[in-house]
Amino acid sequence: MGRREEGNGRLSTITNFIDTLLDMCHNVTGYVNGYILMTKRSSSITIRDVARKAGVSVATVSRYLNQNAPVSEELSERIQQVMDELDYVPQATARHLALRKKNAIGLLLTNMHNQFFAPLLAGIEAVVRDHGYNLLVATCHPEFKNEFQFPLGDHNADGLLIFADSLSDEHIGQFYEREFPMVLIHKTPPEGVDVPFVTVENKAATRKLVDHLITIHGRRRILLMRGPAKQEDSYWREVGYRAALADHGIGFDETLVLQGSFEREIAYDALLTFLQDPNHPPFDAVFAGDDDAAVGVYEALTEMGLRIPEDVAVVGFDDSRMAPFLSPPLTTVRAPTEEVGRSAAQQLFNLLEDKAPEPETLHPTEIVLRVSCGCGLPTVLGK
Repeated sequence: MGRREEGNGRLSTITNFIDTLLDMCHNVTGYVNGYILMTKRSSSITIRDVARKAGVSVATVSRYLNQNAPVSEELSERIQQVMDELDYVPQATARHLALRKKNAIGLLLTNMHNQFFAPLLAGIEAVVRDHGYNLLVATCHPEFKNEFQFPLGDHNADGLLIFADSLSDEHIGQFYEREFPMVLIHKTPPEGVDVPFVTVENKAATRKLVDHLITIHGRRRILLMRGPAKQEDSYWREVGYRAALADHGIGFDETLVLQGSFEREIAYDALLTFLQDPNHPPFDAVFAGDDDAAVGVYEALTEMGLRIPEDVAVVGFDDSRMAPFLSPPLTTVRAPTEEVGRSAAQQLFNLLEDKAPEPETLHPTEIVLRVSCGCGLPTVLGK
């Protein structure tokens, strides 16, 4: 027998032993991270009742609840359905044992290659360090399925910071049902989920920025690099863009919308393809959605021999660290990304310390005028 087979056999033996022990002891409700959970005898629904009705072992139900080992999507759906039917609520004791003494905070991101994340991480890490905790960072996507273990959760962290659409509403709801502390960043909670969230003002700043292009620089054919489809920042920035056009009687033109996805490479490819079409509609400005996409816009325009801002004005969003150093310097919206990280982390520690968190934190934004829109010396347009 190979080492892997021997290890699997040993794990199976241990699991069977624990299942047998759980079935024998009427006052045992489950086990988490090696702890056997003891409660007083009760006539309430227990983890054994859920396992019996679902036709699975107690260990499988426990793994599903704590996300500390793989459970197939089929079994997960069956277990959750039985829990809903029985109105089963996991023991608070189980939650306590699963969460205690990790001394770590988890941060879920959609990716880690976008320059946007550097100040966000800096803000979070500063607060986490001040509290004597470690910061665990992982990437995740809404398509994530239950058959794999979550990279972060109550098996290795005391609480979770969830960025934008890095986790689906369904999975956020599962964490919420298990009373796992979490704070959402750049995302409002799903319906029925009462957790704090931290974000920035998107709509008004975008409206003001596009209005500046129209009223000050006379640009009326403004191309939109649309952000990720399921991100709220993307949604509200487009709402602001459309509102500014409507303010000046300019109709929304779907032919002037490209998918930039807040990504340099995606924005570059989309705009270059657009420009290489000899029949593309005319345009005189680009709202890039964010600064990372603006870099791709710069590259595509330059490659096609178009000057910024003489031929095409370009504006972004975020005021990333590179924005003032682009050529020409980028007009953009300054979002306090590092402060967003700080306040999100602080709200999570408020939850962990049983302090009342702020349900909603909305950070203000401001426009920073530089050369790319057609302005001269860099100035700050008031909030």
